Amino acid sequence: MEYKSPVYNIIAVPVEKIKPNTYNPNAVAPPEMRLLYDSIKADGYTMPIVCYYDKPEDIYIIVDGFHRYRIMLEYPDIYEREKGMLPVSVIQKNLDQRMASTIRHNRARGNHDVDLMSNIIKELHELGRSDNWISKHLGMDKDEILRLKQITGLAALFKDVKFGKAWQPAEEEE
Repeated sequence: MEYKSPVYNIIAVPVEKIKPNTYNPNAVAPPEMRLLYDSIKADGYTMPIVCYYDKPEDIYIIVDGFHRYRIMLEYPDIYEREKGMLPVSVIQKNLDQRMASTIRHNRARGNHDVDLMSNIIKELHELGRSDNWISKHLGMDKDEILRLKQITGLAALFKDVKFGKAWQPAEEEE
């Protein structure tokens, strides 16, 4: 029999039938959770939750996608828009293999390359996007945007930055 990846069999599952696993070590900071909400709000669910189906209990146990699941639970606008249903990709594996899969999914996401992020900030600036727009749509604070602009070294990126007067030493008395 030919292998078929689980992603080709996405099903809609009521969020009430989905439960978190007890072993996921991954945590997401509040700013990134807000960005995940903004992403799901703007783009919808673009990736399924990966689950194991526990037939005797008739529940789906999350292998990957806990934070996407949390968004539906914590934001009524998302719950209502999605009618309480989450896209689920089911894998049938033993617990040890599910644990390994959770870790692989977490670690495979990687990190953003600072130089590439700086170039994105530069390109967005050249497209006329303000720091406020970048902050809102990329989930970055002003200091992070400033640091990424500094890496590019382009003076044009600082044309809208207001600089205060520098400290000047008091004259010494003789």
